[in-house]
Amino acid sequence: MKPFAIAGLQLALPHSGNLDLVIKKIRQTTLRYPWVQMIVLSELAICGATTRSAESLPSGTEDTLAKLAADLGVWIVNGSLYEKHKGAVYNTTSVISDAGKVVARYRKMYPFLPYEQGVAAGDEVCVFDVPDAGRFGVSICYDMWFPETSRALATLGAEVILHPTLTNSIDRDVECAMVRATAAQQQCYVIDINGAGEQANGRSVIAGPDGEVLHQAGEVEEIIPVEIDLERVRRSRERGLMGLGQPLKSFRDAGHSFPQENRSSQSTYLNSLGVLEIPKRGS
Repeated sequence: MKPFAIAGLQLALPHSGNLDLVIKKIRQTTLRYPWVQMIVLSELAICGATTRSAESLPSGTEDTLAKLAADLGVWIVNGSLYEKHKGAVYNTTSVISDAGKVVARYRKMYPFLPYEQGVAAGDEVCVFDVPDAGRFGVSICYDMWFPETSRALATLGAEVILHPTLTNSIDRDVECAMVRATAAQQQCYVIDINGAGEQANGRSVIAGPDGEVLHQAGEVEEIIPVEIDLERVRRSRERGLMGLGQPLKSFRDAGHSFPQENRSSQSTYLNSLGVLEIPKRGS
């Protein structure tokens, strides 16, 4: 067994201005669960879902969290912040090591259009290594609706997908099903952390490499500490999910490609679907 301890913070948060509250909750978590090695927040937990909060990175907020990570000796995945960069705004997750160093930043590849207006799409997947533990990947909320993002992370060796999300809508049940499906398809852990309170409707999910649900949260605030076993990921990928299917090996060995890898071959049908816009009454 190669254990690693993660605490997901499904916090009941106001719409914005939550840095001090988040710091308090992180400190409380490490006091209650001193064995936790990584803290994962929900998407936009600190700033809320308004691009008016966008800041250039590195920033004062990121620096404050970096100092906190070093002080507590834990990794902090900040959910995400809106980032200003070269005239654009991105939805960006910062990964901060237990030494207080920003080791990765990931820009959401699929903003929730047409609703997440004014947010540019990132163009790179993100994996990082935790020494003496394993390889982790990051995706944000709507990214999971595009299985190519999760497969790209697994192909790069991610054994855990950290997935901050911000959902307050009727499709949360569908997302919960996707968490389990993603874990099984990519034979990895998926740590899906949603907000609660005014921001979102909770129901965070942690799923294991056999597609099993390790924890399903309710809709109110909840601190979710779990110990995962990265050797289970390696065993599943080598031997098969429950000793059966070996999807990553089959994907590797299939020897064919798919039409979506060639944009020109799919344009006629996809263009027939119409404009990406918010539905109107009677449409």
